[in-house]
Amino acid sequence: MTDQAGKPLLVLASSSPRRRDLLARLGIVPDRIASPDIDETPLKGELPRAYARRLAVEKARAVDRAPNEIVIAGDTSVALGRRVLPPADTVELQREMLRAISGRRQMCISSVCVIDTAGRERVKQVETLVIFKNLTDQEIEAYIASGEGLGKAGGYAIQGRAEALIRRLSGSHSGVIGLPLYETRALLRAASYPLD
Repeated sequence: MTDQAGKPLLVLASSSPRRRDLLARLGIVPDRIASPDIDETPLKGELPRAYARRLAVEKARAVDRAPNEIVIAGDTSVALGRRVLPPADTVELQREMLRAISGRRQMCISSVCVIDTAGRERVKQVETLVIFKNLTDQEIEAYIASGEGLGKAGGYAIQGRAEALIRRLSGSHSGVIGLPLYETRALLRAASYPLD
């Protein structure tokens, strides 16, 4: 399928509103959104970089693609050393992770996979160093009470209140949110998706 001008259609393999918002910063509105159904459990002994790359590729492959559709998928993982921090599905887990990352270096690893109309896969990966201030118990509880970090990897959302608690960030801010825009733009251009 193409649009009326013959341009390939873009499929976002994600139900994340953050990824839609980030694509909008590039002037892109996906033609279709498909939520991939994959198991996101890390494999035994899988390191964070390999994990983030594998998930981005599996998400892109998991959605049906028509002959003239381009698929884009991404994964952002938070790594504390060799440990992948899971999404904070409960307040207890969120509290545990915020205490673990308090004052420590962590890496946010963002992978993007684009499958072009010929079925060729291209992947880029970006690592961003994030260091939170030493968080007090009061700051942790106030952040948890805001509700914004629940369900997020590492237990926080950098595009919200957590940004004021980050002492240092080196890398891609948009990558930490969910899609590194510089690399995403390059991948889409390589896949012949028209961009201004």
